[in-house]
Amino acid sequence: MGDKAQQAGAAGRALTVDRPTSIRNVVLVGHSGAGKTTLVEALALTSGAVNRAGRVEDGTSVSDYDETEHRQQRSVQLSLVPVEWDGIKINILDTPGYADFVGELRAGLRAADAALFVVSAAEGADGLAGATRTVWDECEAVGMPRAIVVTHLEASRADYAQMATVCGELFGADDPDAVLPLYLPLYGPPGPDGHRPVAGLLGLLSQRVYDYTSGSRVERDPDAAELAVITQARSRLIEGIIAESEDETLMDRYLGGEDVDVTTLVDDLERAVARGTFHPVLMAAPTTNGGRQGLGTVELLELITGGFPTPLEHPAPAVTTPAGAARPAVDCDPDGPLVAEVVKTSSDPYVGRVSLVRVFSGTLRPDETVHVSGHGLTDPGHEEQHDLHEADERVGTLSAPFGKQQRPLGRVIAGDIACVAKLTRAETGDTLSAKDSPLLMEPWSMPDPLLPVAIEAHSKADEDKLGQGLARLVAEDPTMRLEQNPHTHQIVLWCLGEAHRDVALERLRTRYGVQVDPVPHKVSLRETFGAPAAGRGRHVKQSGGHGQYAICEIDVEPLPPGSGIEFVDKVVGGSVPRQFIPSVEKGVRTQAAKGVAAGYPLVDVRITLRDGKAHSVDSSDAAFQTAGALALREAAAEARIHLLEPVAELTVMIPDGHVGPVMSDLAGRRGRVIGTEQVGSGRTLVRAEIPEIEIDRYAVDLRSVSHGTGRFSRTYLRHEPMPPQLADKIREQAEKGT
Repeated sequence: MGDKAQQAGAAGRALTVDRPTSIRNVVLVGHSGAGKTTLVEALALTSGAVNRAGRVEDGTSVSDYDETEHRQQRSVQLSLVPVEWDGIKINILDTPGYADFVGELRAGLRAADAALFVVSAAEGADGLAGATRTVWDECEAVGMPRAIVVTHLEASRADYAQMATVCGELFGADDPDAVLPLYLPLYGPPGPDGHRPVAGLLGLLSQRVYDYTSGSRVERDPDAAELAVITQARSRLIEGIIAESEDETLMDRYLGGEDVDVTTLVDDLERAVARGTFHPVLMAAPTTNGGRQGLGTVELLELITGGFPTPLEHPAPAVTTPAGAARPAVDCDPDGPLVAEVVKTSSDPYVGRVSLVRVFSGTLRPDETVHVSGHGLTDPGHEEQHDLHEADERVGTLSAPFGKQQRPLGRVIAGDIACVAKLTRAETGDTLSAKDSPLLMEPWSMPDPLLPVAIEAHSKADEDKLGQGLARLVAEDPTMRLEQNPHTHQIVLWCLGEAHRDVALERLRTRYGVQVDPVPHKVSLRETFGAPAAGRGRHVKQSGGHGQYAICEIDVEPLPPGSGIEFVDKVVGGSVPRQFIPSVEKGVRTQAAKGVAAGYPLVDVRITLRDGKAHSVDSSDAAFQTAGALALREAAAEARIHLLEPVAELTVMIPDGHVGPVMSDLAGRRGRVIGTEQVGSGRTLVRAEIPEIEIDRYAVDLRSVSHGTGRFSRTYLRHEPMPPQLADKIREQAEKGT
């Protein structure tokens, strides 16, 4: 194995391949703190991509964070680390583990052909967050091959056997024999605290011992005790592999006593892994004694290169013309028509916009002109965030990222992933294709951002740059939605959670030079009359020359919800001249838009003009507008005004074990549960009607109540009267100007 590391260790050059069979695209999945980034560094070290200090030749690390990640002290974005092993280029896509950045995870899943789930041996069953199981189910639904690697073996409380069992029970619920370990830990002598560190691996198929005590992988025969441990677990693994074999006679032959050779078992294992029907459990730990090879990293690289599928085995997403006409599926052929997709967009202070692109068909070359087709990734009705744009653009430099370096590439063939500079119009989710034959790839699903964050510019200088900064922010992040609320006149960023919000505001400040201040988010309240009322508006002024004279009397009565403002003219005898009746209506509607109690728009009333007075000289359009507004305000002063709050239909998807806490939480928010139903195995859908003012932070609170396993959606239903005590509180705040 040392020769492979030397072969792969031609650090400092971009990894170029000539055929898709020499590529593996792997996405790392796991909750925050599981050890994904440490694993990437260990794989880079073992493959020779970095030196023993974990550094590339410019001294930076493959996992160097950007400025925002340093402040957040967590990974917040998808990163690509290409390494080489045994002549195979492995594109490792490291994803954030925090739930707020699931958009980066989805992008990684889109670009990859297989997933490596990273779990911590130090956390037991608690280390498998509900979100991790959700992603496993998503991969299973599309048949994506998966393997599991257990990390943190060096921790004193690590228990590999327990974690392997938990993985089998959780991920192999339908078929426990489809999730089994390929290796068992070889424990070293106990330390002063009694903890026995993992010093190597016991190969169940090869029946060999791989000792990492020296910092390098040393292979030897097992002793009697080690062989007994191997033999005990080996039979179940062999049966699990044979159960997925294409040779239907192999199981009967094995059970009949035939000894199946290791080569056949390895071939069947690799085919089963590539098909996504068998999911091996491996382990990995950092290097020891200054060695290059971390424990289990060689075995993991061998599984990736030998068992994970090539891009040829991964069907590409469906394609259409930009107009929506169906087109045949594209093949992973470097000589085929160009079809590539932008899976991530970011800004570099020196290069400008950089697009991470997966090529599904054809070959992408620098300086060629491509067609960019964009449909956005937001839900219908939010297309303003990502226009249905069409543009021809010239491709800039192609490069492979490595730490903070960008290593130039001469081309990117079908199946490969690379960075493309200066695609100024391309956004995340856009398709790149030949300019004379434009195509559009089927979009992937993104979660709907449901945490509203109202913002305002910190200064006049920031206000001038705010629009451009926000536009660039949402172009990079399809999980963020920008809203200019016409009712509250607020600028609202809809985010996935508080960490997502913090990163967005930090990027506005550091990348785009825009300082913003969060302000309380307002919901769109309304006002209406609770009972009929009458009002008289008198606007009479004399100040030399023409005066102002207008008097009008109105009746106001409530209407059913959704009726809006209805104006009726019942003036008789010409007490209000015909030319001034539209003026009264304009004044009434203007005042209704401003509100009559707490400053919220008045709705669902009929306003009837029944009488008034005019002056032959001093009456005017402006005077009757003012009189109409005064009449409505007087009617409101004598009437009972209801504040109406928006009510949403909330649908919450949760595991059965969390139904009770979620329903109790909804009841405490003035929610009305209108029904529950079973959806699939072990999950319940709860439907409720709830005031929108009560779910401003529900994206955060549901995560806490359901331990990260719940999802929800919200749809506006109607406005309905707010409880009097809450309405009084809001009126008091309005009077104080808060």
